[in-house]
This record gives sequence, C-alpha cells and structure tokens, in this order.
Amino acid sequence: MQQTKLAPTERAATGQKIDAVLPVLQAYFDGLYHCDVDLFKALFHPKAIYATADETPMLYRDMPTYFDVLVKRESPASRGEERHDVIDQIQFAGENTAFAQVRCRIGKTQFIDFLTLVRDGGQWKIMAKIFHIQGAH
Repeated sequence: MQQTKLAPTERAATGQKIDAVLPVLQAYFDGLYHCDVDLFKALFHPKAIYATADETPMLYRDMPTYFDVLVKRESPASRGEERHDVIDQIQFAGENTAFAQVRCRIGKTQFIDFLTLVRDGGQWKIMAKIFHIQGAH
C-alpha cells in the first residue's frame, strides 16, 4: 500500500481527529487505484452521493449505480499506472463531520475530489463525493 502525501499546510495540523480520518482517505485512494468495490462499500455511507458538474448534464449517481460503474472499470493498478494521490486539506465541523479535499490522477486525467465525511456508529464514512475533472470546460 502506497503512503499518500499530506500537503505541507496540513502537516502542522495534527491530532486524533486527523489520525482517525487519514486511514479512510488512504483506503479511498487504494479503492480508486484498484477499483475495489468491496472496499468502497465499507468506506462510503450507503446513502452517499457521487456527483460532478463538469459533465453535461450534471452527473449524479447513488452508491449502487456508482459501484456498478466501478466494478466494470479497468483499474489503474492493472495498467501499472504510477499513483499521484495528495490530501490538500482536512477540516472538521465538530466531532462527527469532516471535509477533505484530495487529488488523484487516473490515466491522464487529474481529479480534485471534495469528500464530506460523517462519523456514523463511531466510524468515519464518506457521505458525498463531489469532484472536479481538471481541465474540464
């Protein structure tokens, strides 16, 4: 498993909250790289949303629909792609709500993902993935 880089501005902000969310974000990157639907089912809240306004019409998927797409996708790992995973920031609103801005590359496409996380039953889950396709018009 590759260790994801934390942007320099985030390194100074350490603590138990960040330590609890970092493994979720690392697993998220691993799930994307391997197209691991079972891992994503554990990471995402069952009622989570997946969306981007960089497609016309705006793309929105619920989790079952997203998982169906992901299971059919050729994984970056199977193509031997180099990983480019970065956590730009993590913010908290109380004890049960977090936001992470992360970046990754799949093929030649760079993505900026806004992940909203909630703590449900003591575990952090991704509740929303809203993403920007770098260079999209």
